[in-house]
Amino acid sequence: MIRKLKILKKPPVIFILAALIVSLVFYSFNKVVTYTSSDQYCMSCHVHPHAEINWKLSAHSNNRTGVKVHCAECHLPPKENGIAGYSWAKAKHGFKDVYGYLTKDPEEIDWEAKRTPDKAVHFVYETSCIKCHSNLYPATLSNEGSEAHLNYEMNPRNRTCITCHIDVGHYDPSAHQHNLDFGLVDFSEKEKFTETETVTKFANFTDKIPGTSVSFNMKAIPGSKFILGSNQKEPYRLPDEGPQREVEVNGFFMAEIEVSWDEYLAFFNATSSQGRKEANIEINEEVDGITGATPPWGAPDQGWGKSLRPAITMTHHAAMTYCRWLSQVTGKTYRLPTEAEWEYAARGGSKNEYFFEGNPKNFERDGLINKIFGPDTAIINSYVVYTENSPDRTQEPSFVQANPFGLKNMLGNVAEFCLDYYDPIVYGKYPAGVVKNPRGPRTGTEHVIRGGSFMNSARNLRVADRDYTTTKEWLVTDPQIPKSIWWYSDCKHVGFRVVCEYDVNTGNQE
Repeated sequence: MIRKLKILKKPPVIFILAALIVSLVFYSFNKVVTYTSSDQYCMSCHVHPHAEINWKLSAHSNNRTGVKVHCAECHLPPKENGIAGYSWAKAKHGFKDVYGYLTKDPEEIDWEAKRTPDKAVHFVYETSCIKCHSNLYPATLSNEGSEAHLNYEMNPRNRTCITCHIDVGHYDPSAHQHNLDFGLVDFSEKEKFTETETVTKFANFTDKIPGTSVSFNMKAIPGSKFILGSNQKEPYRLPDEGPQREVEVNGFFMAEIEVSWDEYLAFFNATSSQGRKEANIEINEEVDGITGATPPWGAPDQGWGKSLRPAITMTHHAAMTYCRWLSQVTGKTYRLPTEAEWEYAARGGSKNEYFFEGNPKNFERDGLINKIFGPDTAIINSYVVYTENSPDRTQEPSFVQANPFGLKNMLGNVAEFCLDYYDPIVYGKYPAGVVKNPRGPRTGTEHVIRGGSFMNSARNLRVADRDYTTTKEWLVTDPQIPKSIWWYSDCKHVGFRVVCEYDVNTGNQE
């Protein structure tokens, strides 16, 4: 009996010891988690050289309330949502940070490319934003903010908090400066053109915008026949690229580069409707009374710079209005290219996937070899601004070489508006035989866009690849009701280039 009592007394000692060990483990784990989630620890090994400075200048640290939002409160999910998810996210981001600290050179990392909402959404948690900002309609919120938050609640899958508030955690001065300098182009120290260029023959020319120092090169594109679309064996071909049709286009002039910010801001300065309500703007103005774009809500150049970079974020309507204005001030007939004209010019006489040599499969990160060692970029990098060399932003024309017609960035940098409405089966609707100067459907809801962009890989850079505007999706974060007819709030990869008709206004063809 005594022996049995001794045996019964031993288990509680073991349980107490085990409980102490478990408690010590949990205590130590909590201490480690707390310490490694502190601002000091994050800054001690974070390879981003400006993270701490920009955080201290941001609204999450430098504000009138004195409240500070710490690193882990944005870059980790709330613990209340589950310790497992919190721990996994912490381990994942921690491993990446330590790996970067040990192996990366901070000077070689493009930090600006990582500041975009598309990238930041992978390390900023929406649930953390909502935890602190549970009231989306405080008394101090502006009308525009209320409309934006209402749109957010109505379309939660199409946007995140950082889509609009990308700089609240790390201050970005360029995001604020645009409101002060957008549209201001100083021509005071440059000679202003008083006349446009007179064209008397079918040859390359440089046109000038009167009253500015802005000029742009136009290339003479001789008319001819070509095969529109892609054959069924072309890699990455999509159904709307066929059936192939023989097409004939007349000669026309096409801009050497996409319409630059210098060119577009000349239009904005001359026609902008500063202070006017979108709803009061008449879309079908007469040519002698053109009303231009209202000021944009965000930074239209994304902080990448203006000058000769392609103008972006304007709507198809804005591009059409620009062409009407340019026609008025130059006395020529400028417009957007038809889809057929665009593909003919982009091919530069080629019948292949690109105007340069190469198989799309060799340029893509498809297959085991290309995934491990990367694609073959020796040729394509010389002609196209795309995802492999952009880096995640537009570039100036000098970045690439021209195609055989002397046109730059036809297949990359930004996609380009065309005149046509989009129809996925339009090629099959054209009449039999050679189709002359096809224009596409005369009505529709969205317009064709052609050419890839800095965001695309090689498969979308093929000459025959087709795409179209998605107006509703590109206006999700626009807080205005009704939405802007001039600016896309959520589209940074589309611009346009102009063509000039060869007619009585531009000389007689010889």
